[in-house]
Amino acid sequence: MEDAEGIELQITDDKEPNSSNDASSINNKMKLPKLIHYKWWLRVTCYILFLLSGQSAATLLGRLYYDKGGNSKWMATFVQSAGFPILLPLLFFFTSSINSKTATNPISSSFANKPEGPKLSTLTFLYIGFGALLTGDNLMYSYGLLYLPVSTYSLLCAIQLAFNALFSFFLNSQKLSPFVLNSLILLTASASLLAVNADSENPADIPRRKYVIGFFCTLGASATYSLYLSLVQLSFEKVINKETFSTVLNMQIYPSFVATCGCVVGLFASREWESLENEMKEYKEGKVSYLMTLIWTAITWQVSSVGLLGLIFEVSSLFSNVISTLALPIVPILAVIFFHDKMNGVKVMAMLLAIWGFLSYIYQHYLDDAKSKTSLTSENEVAGAQLETG
Repeated sequence: MEDAEGIELQITDDKEPNSSNDASSINNKMKLPKLIHYKWWLRVTCYILFLLSGQSAATLLGRLYYDKGGNSKWMATFVQSAGFPILLPLLFFFTSSINSKTATNPISSSFANKPEGPKLSTLTFLYIGFGALLTGDNLMYSYGLLYLPVSTYSLLCAIQLAFNALFSFFLNSQKLSPFVLNSLILLTASASLLAVNADSENPADIPRRKYVIGFFCTLGASATYSLYLSLVQLSFEKVINKETFSTVLNMQIYPSFVATCGCVVGLFASREWESLENEMKEYKEGKVSYLMTLIWTAITWQVSSVGLLGLIFEVSSLFSNVISTLALPIVPILAVIFFHDKMNGVKVMAMLLAIWGFLSYIYQHYLDDAKSKTSLTSENEVAGAQLETG
């Protein structure tokens, strides 16, 4: 996006009063959106792959931790944010790359002379607020993953799309078209089926009270995470106002640091840290497997989060949430294979409704994209016609 604006700036500054240069300028402007479009789709595709692979792997590893003897809710919450140090090299690379480009390229330097970003105090407030929100949200997800079968947990998380659409409507001016509303209704129906199916789905070794706690914790976590996504998009648009990948990394690293500190406090306040040594010794697969499960859970959550924030940055919070529901047919099937979860008729129906809701929203996005292309083509044709008549 920066390169595109830099090119467009150069075209504007180099204009000469003769018609040949005007024609060249118009032609360059007409070609530029196509180049931007392909680069944009490449970035979006990478973010989608990060989100789907990271989310699927992290969810399964989180369930594996509990199944093999792990029992600490705060440790399961801790690993959801503690992997942020692996992103620091990327942050340093992109920050130094931007500074080097600005120093050596006069066009980039002139483009960089825009109004400064938010104050440090404003960013600190944002990062602390988002970090605290993530701490509570991750803890609720940990309870849900502990007390629910992973397939039910995954399908129930789809309801966050409905929450996100509502928050996006009020906070991000997201339009609720008929296809989007259809998507919300279908996802709500999917979650309702799982709630009605609670008695038959509830494993014998989990008391009904804990199953209900897991169910409502997952719903609460979905609503909280949807609010977080909409607030992040609002921050990108209204507060940060920078179009660089480093801003995406900053929004992941600093809130994750705050959330990790909150989890450490929770570990000590709940006294769960005292049982971690015995937990590692008694882990069914051994100490090395225990550590590797936690480490890879932390890494895959960071990969997923970068993909999620990247999609918020490039498209919208609602779109990023829709893409995360694409893992619906992936995680439950893998859960049946690796954890022997039951896939009964009600759950299959819930999955089909959720996928239908996902496709409904994707079709609306396709319509919006086609409308945008038509509008852009019309503008280019008008510009060319004005040049010819002039």
